[in-house]
Formats: sequence, C-alpha cells, structure tokens
Amino acid sequence: MSANNHQHLTEKRAEKGNARAQDALPVRAWFRCYNGCPGEYRLQEVIYRCPTCNGLLEVAHDLEVLKRRPPEYWKTLFDNRYMRTEWPYGSSVWGKKEFVCPTVENRNIVSTYEGGTNLFWAERLGAQIGIEALWVKQCGNSHTGSFKDLGMTVLVSMVKQMQAEGSDIQAVACASTGDTSASLAAYCAVGGMQAIVFLPRNKVSVAQLIQPLAHGALTLSLDTDFDGCMKLVQEVCRKNDVYLANSMNSLRIEGQKTVGIEITQQFDWQVPDVIIIPGGNLGNVSALGNGFLMMRELGMIDRLPRLVCAQAEHANPLYQSYQVGFREFHPIQARKTLANAIQIGDPVSVQKAIDILRRFDGIVEQASEEELAEAAALGNRTGLFNCPHTGVALAALFKLVQRGEIRRDQQVVIISTANGLKFTDFHLGYHERRLEGVSSRYANLPVELPADYEKVREVVLRQCERLRR
Repeated sequence: MSANNHQHLTEKRAEKGNARAQDALPVRAWFRCYNGCPGEYRLQEVIYRCPTCNGLLEVAHDLEVLKRRPPEYWKTLFDNRYMRTEWPYGSSVWGKKEFVCPTVENRNIVSTYEGGTNLFWAERLGAQIGIEALWVKQCGNSHTGSFKDLGMTVLVSMVKQMQAEGSDIQAVACASTGDTSASLAAYCAVGGMQAIVFLPRNKVSVAQLIQPLAHGALTLSLDTDFDGCMKLVQEVCRKNDVYLANSMNSLRIEGQKTVGIEITQQFDWQVPDVIIIPGGNLGNVSALGNGFLMMRELGMIDRLPRLVCAQAEHANPLYQSYQVGFREFHPIQARKTLANAIQIGDPVSVQKAIDILRRFDGIVEQASEEELAEAAALGNRTGLFNCPHTGVALAALFKLVQRGEIRRDQQVVIISTANGLKFTDFHLGYHERRLEGVSSRYANLPVELPADYEKVREVVLRQCERLRR
C-alpha cells in the first residue's frame, strides 16, 4: 500500500469513528479548578493553573450524559474495542475515549497502540511471601517502556488538535528523570512535533537518555535535580509558545487513569482488594484513583480498592506527611536513589494524591535502597524483570504483608511502571555487588570455565544438587 493510500485509509477510518462517537452520545470534557473555584476552560486552552487561586486544574466530564448509558453498555463497548484494529479504539486509552478525552477528533489522535499491557500472575512470588493472589500490572510493556505513554498520547493528541485549530504552539516540553522525556520525544516524533526535554545531568540511565536523542528531541542536560528542571521548564513554557507536558498538566492524568479501568477490565470488571503504586511526582496516584471513582459514579463497580503509595526512603515527602496523618506536608531535598524516576522532593500533584489516598483508605510506605534492590531481585528470580521503582512497590508489599496490613487471602496488584530493560546498569550493579549499601543476596554471575566437559559437568551437577536441597 502506498503512503498516500495509507493516509487516505487512516483519514476515512478516523471520519467513520468520529461519526459513530458523535451519533452515540454528546459527551464533553473541560478544565476546572481542583480547589473548586468557579469557571470552565476548554481543553484546547493553554492553561495549567487556576487564574483565581493558582491551584492545579483537573479534567471534568459530563457524568450526567455518560449516565444515559447503563454500566453494562460501557463494559461491553470497552470489551468490544479492546486490542482490536479499528482506529483509534484498539489503543486501550482511546478505546475508552468517552471517559478520557472526547474533545480530540480521531484524525488528530497520536497513538502507538498504548495500553493493553500484561497483568502478570506472580504466583511463585506470592507463594514465597504469603499472598494467594498476587498480580503485577506490566505497564512497562509499552512503546517507550513505561506507563507514561498512557498520558502522553492524550496530551500530544490535544496539541495536534490545537494546532489544527490554529494554535501557535511551537514545541512541547517536559522536565524529566527519564521516562517522561522518552515518552514525550516518541509521541512528538510520531505526531511531527518538536519535543524539548529538561534532564538533570548524570541522574538518568543511558537507556533513558538515548530515547529522546534518538527521536530528535532537543535534550537539555542541566546541572540541577528534577525539581530544578521543573522550575525552569515552567518558566520557558510560560514565557514562550511552548506547551508543558508534565503531570501538572491534567491532560496527562486522563490517560494514566485508564490503568485502573484496564485492571478492572482484565479481572472481568471485578475490583482487586489492594493496588500498590510507586510515587514520585504523584500524578500517577491521583490518576489511578480517578479511574476507579469514575467507574463507581457510573455504576460499573460497587467498591474501591485500597491504594498504597510506595516511596523511596531517599525521596519520601509523602511518607513523612502520612506519618502525621497528612495534617501537614513539607517538601524535602530528595537524595540520590536507585529509583531515580521518583527522586522528587517537591511533588506537583501532592494535594491530589493526598485527597485520593484519604478516599481510598490509603497507605504510604517507604523502602530503603537495600530493600528496593533486594525486592526487585527476588521478583526477578520468579520470572519478572523489574525496574527499581517496581522494587520500591514490592518492598512496600513485603513490609505490609509482614505487619499483617495485607492479608493472605486478599487480591493484590503491583503497578510496574517501567520496563526493567531500561535499567540494565542497576541490574548489573546489583549482581556485581557494586550498589552501595546493598548486600545482593540473590547475586548471580557467569561461571567462567575452560571448554572442558568434565569441568562443565562438575559445575552443572553441583548446581542441580543445590537445587534439590
């Protein structure tokens, strides 16, 4: 098929999908102040904070219109679209378009078929720690290797919609510790836009750095931490025709909230008992909760899971706040952590996260460097291949099980936020015992031998005997 024919077919499919969506239900969404100030703002408007109180915004949906369809209608619709080929609904984000971002015309959607990631039954790991039903949601099995793709497809699609309507946006920018920059760069490359990424120098893995470079992003390596990058990118976006792609832009949250909806869908629309998610800038916590709240409001579920936010001990401002019942919150200077994507001391979405955790009987737990590394390695021994941030979530799980706050008979889901292949330096350092303060109990290195049958046989039989004990 020629490029022109392919483009024509895509446009026809988009027109067909738009017509169906419009005929089905007049759904709409808009920005509003999270703190409740009056006013509605179009999703096409370049606005990140409330003009009245300077608080964050959120995307609001016309739930009364959505309620015109019964819960079973939405379940059947989403199941029929799930992982199919009709553009753009094969994406597990855009397959839930009415719940996410109905404003974007299908022709302007920038998608890489995100979502639809594996819900891994961690049977062996669960048996070792005393959990009968442990699952790991593999969000890193995505186009750029992290859950950030779920939100970035919505944000970049909206930018393309805005440009189609005459906006002067010249580029899209983000501050990042790795995964956000990779996702932004890829989606901008797909959509034909310029990406600009602000990275803290020497604080991201090579695999994370190479992704924005490969996709043609203007990559700024700055002598500061993530919080410093965040301040600079906001100033650049505010003073120039550059659109902000960090999670303070609530369009990102709309895509990420589909994680909770998809997990429920994969459990045949049953809600798990506990979900544990790593937390850094904390947009993922509020996004996860929003998906469940929307489903409950529409009658698709009748209960909420308990949510656990897991933080690295070196970057734990939310954990410290939880220790005093969330009565106060103080930003901190985050210290260097192996879980570098959540090395954030002044999270933008902290109030949203606290509000969600209160509504979900939430817990905040922390993990030391040794705890997160050993937890990731133990999980790897059972067939997973964890990023260090998933190690933080697993370490939190181990603690909560040990304290009896999670029971053996509860169904537990760990959100794995990124692909372990993006963190090969972390894994190699673990097995070579080069990680500071980590004992590497599960270290496993190649056995160097001469090419001699008897020598090889001796080592093989010794290992088999060790396994039988």
